[in-house]
Amino acid sequence: MRISIHSLAAAVLATGAALTAGAALAGATVTYIEPDKFIDVPFSPIDRERVLKELTDHFTRLGKQLPAGQDLTVEVTELDLAGRIEPTRRSGNEIRLLTGGADWPRMHLRYRLTQNGQVLNSGESDLASLNYLQEMNRYGSSETLRHEKQMIDAWFGKTFNVEVKRRG
Repeated sequence: MRISIHSLAAAVLATGAALTAGAALAGATVTYIEPDKFIDVPFSPIDRERVLKELTDHFTRLGKQLPAGQDLTVEVTELDLAGRIEPTRRSGNEIRLLTGGADWPRMHLRYRLTQNGQVLNSGESDLASLNYLQEMNRYGSSETLRHEKQMIDAWFGKTFNVEVKRRG
């Protein structure tokens, strides 16, 4: 088989470009283990999907703040949102009531941080924000899941030694 110098050079450059492109990417993959059994997520499938998508998007934004080439895999095994669900009498809809009592956000997850196939950090974590209404929150009051995001940010920064940016 004959390989020209130009073909060989092109192949080497293509391989190098692919490796460089892969190394430049950092990200996060999130899965939810039996989310229909979580302690506290919305009962409506549409609302549950919206909450889980918003949390996934948040982990994805955080993953982009990792050093180039690092990938985070997160498996959420339990979720308890801030507040508690109360039915409304007039509309029959549910509202989430935040009292600052024993209704703090909690999450249990397993995580693995890898780079080039090597595990850099892994483990399980129980996240909780007991004083969620008294803490300064970097997310505005109109931001949905602001207390959960603040809790995840604190865990992420501490676990991976990253200064978390609000938007990334």
